[in-house]
Amino acid sequence: MKILKNLLKSPMFIIGAGLFFGTLLIALIGPIVYNMTMDRVGAQYAAPGGGYLLGLDDLGRDYVSLLLSGLRSSLYVGFLAGIIATTIGTLIGIYGGFRGGLVDDLLNMMTNLFVVIPQLVILILISASLQEGRSLTLIGVIIGLTGWTWSARAVRAQASALKSKDHISLAKLNGDNTLRVLLVHILPYIFSYVFMVFIIQVASGILSESAISMIGLGPLDTVSLGTILNQAKNTGALGDGVWWAFMPATATITVIVFALYLLNTSMDGVFNPRLRK
Repeated sequence: MKILKNLLKSPMFIIGAGLFFGTLLIALIGPIVYNMTMDRVGAQYAAPGGGYLLGLDDLGRDYVSLLLSGLRSSLYVGFLAGIIATTIGTLIGIYGGFRGGLVDDLLNMMTNLFVVIPQLVILILISASLQEGRSLTLIGVIIGLTGWTWSARAVRAQASALKSKDHISLAKLNGDNTLRVLLVHILPYIFSYVFMVFIIQVASGILSESAISMIGLGPLDTVSLGTILNQAKNTGALGDGVWWAFMPATATITVIVFALYLLNTSMDGVFNPRLRK
């Protein structure tokens, strides 16, 4: 309760939470209250107005409908990738940090091996090899499986700092096995940190999906914020000044990521004693 009160005193947290949950609410109820359609309803790149708030795309489809569908898709990928990356990173980091020694060295070496190869390069190579079947779920899984490394390193540092604490030593003396020590005596103490890692992983997942979709390696037969930008790039909308073809999607991605980073920064300011001082 005290932590929540401190968070609610942070303007960054309030702004970030308002922006993110507002966007999430639009993604959830927007398709219900708005008369969405993916069919052609007018002329190519018709300007906003005339019953279409954000105009039409190169196929004469309503951009509001595309944006709502793309928003849901990108959030889905972001959350899926965030869950997978955070779970893998936490398991590897907390176990390696607690065990130390050779186990920690091997896990750390594996983590560093993945760090050497940029995630975006791996995503491009894997996505390019999947000429068919690039679904939203598959892309989210790939992003999660390739984006866990920095989470593991961050959690490892926290677990290493905790393993010498008195309550951990007492748990070992009481005969608690490794799994119980990790789940009961370490994870609750770093849960807030893991949650902040998850927030950043969600933002990273959304950005990664947008990046690979914008270069034509995104989900097939599914609209996302990244595929909307790819469509605008391929049809020359960027150079022709058709701002409604790319600005709403760009602004939506920016708002989501900005909100998540505000949440992370504000939570770090509350949970980190050094920053709080």
